[in-house]
Amino acid sequence: MDFLIINLSDLLKGETSAQVLTSTLLAILFLQSGMDKVFDWKGNFDWLKGHFEKSPLKGQVPILLFVITIFEISAGLLSAIGVIFILFTESSGLALIGAQLSALSIVMLFFGQRLAKDYEGAATLVPYFILAILGILILG
Repeated sequence: MDFLIINLSDLLKGETSAQVLTSTLLAILFLQSGMDKVFDWKGNFDWLKGHFEKSPLKGQVPILLFVITIFEISAGLLSAIGVIFILFTESSGLALIGAQLSALSIVMLFFGQRLAKDYEGAATLVPYFILAILGILILG
């Protein structure tokens, strides 16, 4: 039953708090984004169809939207479950996979933004990518 007790002194350690807070932010970011795609599929599809109209990806929007939705929800869920594991078992493995999927999701989004020539949109992804990479480093 010791695994059900959170050691509060561990939360005061820089590494543990950085792991929990980074994973929490990634969980919020990707669960919200993925769930938005699920609950507003048509709105997202219509926007992306127009966004990629003049890019080589224009005919691939349905499959790409499906793939990025799966990756974002997976990244968010693994990050969220990873927080629980860090707190209760001191294991960061699931959170690490969540951060890796987060980084990969951002790379996919960045690629799409660049192909769509939305350079400003691509630039807004860079801070999230840096956070995901930092997450990988502190969780690994």
